[in-house]
Amino acid sequence: MIAAAVKRKYGAADWHAFQIRLEDWACQWSARHGPAMRFAHEFVRFGIKQAWACLFGALMLALLIGTHFLYPKGAVIARYDFLVLAAFAVQLAMLALKLETREEAKVILVFHIVGTVMEIFKTSAGSWVYPEQSVLRIAGVPLFTGFMYAAVGSYIARCWRLFDFRFTRHPPLWALSVLAGAIYVNFFTHHYVADVRVLLFTVAALLLGPGWIHFKVWREHRRMPLLLGLVLVALFIWFAENIGTFTAAWVYPSQARGWHAVSIAKLGSWFLLMIISYVLVASVNRPRRQSLAA
Repeated sequence: MIAAAVKRKYGAADWHAFQIRLEDWACQWSARHGPAMRFAHEFVRFGIKQAWACLFGALMLALLIGTHFLYPKGAVIARYDFLVLAAFAVQLAMLALKLETREEAKVILVFHIVGTVMEIFKTSAGSWVYPEQSVLRIAGVPLFTGFMYAAVGSYIARCWRLFDFRFTRHPPLWALSVLAGAIYVNFFTHHYVADVRVLLFTVAALLLGPGWIHFKVWREHRRMPLLLGLVLVALFIWFAENIGTFTAAWVYPSQARGWHAVSIAKLGSWFLLMIISYVLVASVNRPRRQSLAA
């Protein structure tokens, strides 16, 4: 908000010059205080960018926690319905403030639909339940759940822009798309036929294992294995899922008699879902190759 106010007052050119001066000052300050301070400065920048990328997901978690503890009993609008309206308002606000592009919003909408369809099937199969009543739901699935899936897509899309993603040895998008389709189908078919997720993990490792993702925290691109990056995001989502079940937004059968941490085995499911989300975002952003000279 402060940055936006400064930009409005002094104009885009002055704002850009201010950013350059700030960057130069930070660079000189880090150089005077040695490598340790430079690392600390870059680490803080990394944390701030990650927090900014998590904005939509963080707001959704805040809504889950806040309504769990503070939402009044017997309110005119059911808690789940309030979550739907609040999530929709947040999404509109992010578009209006240009925190997300229209192309990113389209991908997030697709992921919202993909997630909701899977939710309808999974709840009918008894994988988990939504214990509270609501009006805004389809076949027992409150519509706010689609926004939880969309939060994953929002995070990846925002990270892509904030960290200026580049890649080396990125697998072909068509191959990843085939894998993502097989993953999505398996989420349904494993209830009736053999679960092939071990095969899917193997194919994912073969496709993604050689790839590296290059991300710009400050002035230089750092890199890490693409496969490791997706696993770390899946782990983060697993932590978020524990918060979601703690707030009783949804409940697994094993949690019917009381809350406990979600099985770490769910991390595999989130990793596979991460691949679907990544492919949807990559289909819009088209991975750029990192220059050998960079």
